[in-house]
Amino acid sequence: MKTLVKNETKPHRLRRTVQLIFLGICLFIGWRFIEFYHSCLNSAQPIAARPPGVEAFLPISALMSARYWLQTGIVHAVHPAGLLIFAAILALSFLFKKSFCSWVCPFGLLSEKLADVGRKIFRRNFSLPKWPDRLLRSIKYLLLGFFAYVISCRMSLADLEAFLESPFNQMADVRLLQFFLHPSPTTIVVLTILVILSILVRNFWCRYLCPYGALTSLAGLLSPTHIKRDIPSCIDCGKCAKVCPASLPVDRLITVYSDECSLCLECVEACPVSNTLGVSVAFTKRRVWPTMVAWSIVGIFVITLVYGKCSGHWKSSVTPQQMAQQIKELQLADPPQP
Repeated sequence: MKTLVKNETKPHRLRRTVQLIFLGICLFIGWRFIEFYHSCLNSAQPIAARPPGVEAFLPISALMSARYWLQTGIVHAVHPAGLLIFAAILALSFLFKKSFCSWVCPFGLLSEKLADVGRKIFRRNFSLPKWPDRLLRSIKYLLLGFFAYVISCRMSLADLEAFLESPFNQMADVRLLQFFLHPSPTTIVVLTILVILSILVRNFWCRYLCPYGALTSLAGLLSPTHIKRDIPSCIDCGKCAKVCPASLPVDRLITVYSDECSLCLECVEACPVSNTLGVSVAFTKRRVWPTMVAWSIVGIFVITLVYGKCSGHWKSSVTPQQMAQQIKELQLADPPQP
């Protein structure tokens, strides 16, 4: 007879702690960048410093910088922190599947909270039928493929270098900030629709539309770590499948290889039998405990920050004075609408 033993680990609490740490960092970076932006508008010499971490929100620029680095071996100086953070996300995905989405990304946390709102209102989240779900899931891969095709096949090295050096790329972070500070009516409508869909369907943006999520999913397919189920101790309660955000049939799988698994460990916490579900390393019997996942994720980004600062590949080559001048020119050319 199988013995029911309460699983005492709390990976959800651990994951939420890591998410809140990164959310706090993102909010701090955003606040510092807004300070820098306004100081550029109000004086010739910016009082506040531009936080390099804001480049984490420039994935297209980072993808271009990655191609440039692969072809030349040179870290482009305009947004070097963006490239290093991009590399850290890929490394994280190779180690722990698409855990970036469920442990680090602030939009992933927002998506989870919107789904919680939906469950409070409707007592459930809605799910799409099998075939529409598969078709919609392909959208994020098509978007990723489009960007990869344009950057890899349609741009020569000279075109790539010209774009990376262009004022448009230099000001990409400022343009992104203006996009959110002064949204157009179309932007507001689109964001409202996405919020409503995320309330109704769990992780709508992440599951169907996010090209960054598609990239981490593909990288995660090469990961040596997977959720693995111990069949002899499993009591077939189905709780693991019920709580899975990706709607994976964890209770019917021995090892979860799906590209949609984000290693959120919700299934591990829901399992009522200790050590029946866990993160295992391929071709071994070694288990990776939730605390190891958490410390590894934090460690990868700390190492990235330290390496970037020590190697001189962290701060942009665009000076604060240049940024201030370009921000004022951009403001004059495209003033915010009332």
